[in-house]
Amino acid sequence: MSDSSASTTSIGEEEDGGRGGSETSSGEPERAAESGRRWRDVFWLFVFLVHLLAFGFALGLLGMNRFQGPDRLNIDRYRNITGWGGGNRTVEFGDRTVGHVRVDLTETFWPLYGLAGGVGTALAWAWLVLLGSRANQMMKLSVHILTTYLAVVSVLCFWGEHFFWGVAFAVGAGLQFLYVMSVMDRIPFTMLVLQKAVKMVWELPEVMRVAYAFVFVMLCWLVIWTFGVAGTISLSADDGARWWLLLVFSVSLFWTGAVLCNTVHAIVSGMVFLVLIHGGQGAPSMPPKPLLKALQYALTTSFGSICYGSLFTAAIRTLRWEIRGVRSKIGNNECLLCCVDFLFHLVETLVRFFNKYAYVQIAVNGKGFNHSARDAWELFQSTGVEALVAYDCSGAVLLMGSILGGLITGTCTAIWTHFKRDDRVIMVGTTSMLIGMILVGLAVVVIEGAVTSIYICYAEDPSLIQRWDDEFYNQMAEALHQRLQYRSARAGRVTRLDQIPDTPSPV
Repeated sequence: MSDSSASTTSIGEEEDGGRGGSETSSGEPERAAESGRRWRDVFWLFVFLVHLLAFGFALGLLGMNRFQGPDRLNIDRYRNITGWGGGNRTVEFGDRTVGHVRVDLTETFWPLYGLAGGVGTALAWAWLVLLGSRANQMMKLSVHILTTYLAVVSVLCFWGEHFFWGVAFAVGAGLQFLYVMSVMDRIPFTMLVLQKAVKMVWELPEVMRVAYAFVFVMLCWLVIWTFGVAGTISLSADDGARWWLLLVFSVSLFWTGAVLCNTVHAIVSGMVFLVLIHGGQGAPSMPPKPLLKALQYALTTSFGSICYGSLFTAAIRTLRWEIRGVRSKIGNNECLLCCVDFLFHLVETLVRFFNKYAYVQIAVNGKGFNHSARDAWELFQSTGVEALVAYDCSGAVLLMGSILGGLITGTCTAIWTHFKRDDRVIMVGTTSMLIGMILVGLAVVVIEGAVTSIYICYAEDPSLIQRWDDEFYNQMAEALHQRLQYRSARAGRVTRLDQIPDTPSPV
């Protein structure tokens, strides 16, 4: 932990020539540090930008094809279509009649997505505004109400004869219930960490403005995305073709949203790290304009690393949470424990190279994503803090808040769609749910950025946390001691079981 000075001063060095840079009269150290900040993971930056251009062009074509008129770009000729709209005998085209079939247009569904964007933005704004006074209650509400909400949505899907989605939401409700039950003993410590992260973020109002700005950027992209998706839903194709297109566009939106969320994550974590290292935002050693520098690095030299990490971290983290929850409740069933341990160690290997703590290293040191993730994980394992990180469920709690926001957004949009086009409720509702999740995720990620920085600082030098909040430091130290004792006892129990000699079976 004592070697933290080597890895924690990069931003300061890059901004004013290091903590001792003020003692030199020349700007050479500063310029050398600036030039040493190399572009990382450029291939993934290129892939992401090409992906944005390609999908933006495709979404624009599909939206314009059905905007104010059917098949304006003659796209239907490329499809094996025998008739308009699958044989629906309802006659509608705006306010006019067009033969004996129903013709949907982009503007039929685009306003519905406008509602989704409005609800998602309102929920994100509520998260940010209530962060200082009601954050604890909002996070507890997310944990306890999500299972019920998923179950209610499942019942509504069965009632509307959407059996696949009814089963999907029912399974989600069951998994959510089992996970919460398996980590119930961890919730008090998790809420403590989240409260302190909220306290830190609340003391840095400029990072809140960053979140607002990125919500606006996401809304700008959603204008294009929803325009194309509305045109896709209006296509004269069978439902299978529409669903495949929606799946591809949803994966694209998920990646784009994850990139924006992790960019905010890197900016916030870099700011929090600097505040903890220098002992406060007003400290004399604090570099000038740290937020602008963090924003500059996140959108230039480190953006490729953020794009790369955004592809994999969310899925690996979710899988790890579920496996950990199941593993902690297995007991003495050695066969099942062996199978789960195999999956657990496989996921732990992936976590070594794909974890959210990499974004702190990316923000502070400008390393590539895999290098940052490996360094962060090795730091945790060498100091024992990995036991505390594994015990913490803050990421899962914040994800529950994002999912709940997505469900509320999807429900509001689905209700309006039910009265306008009942046969498109699931298509519009599920894509609207994704929109809500991303918008709310841009709000809650500011808390996650503070959490990751707190753990990295505690692993680097616990006195940094002690200087900031002595009571919190004592609580973390006690929790870490308990977790290390628990692991030692569990390892000793497994060792004793392995040392039991095999007794020959009676003949």
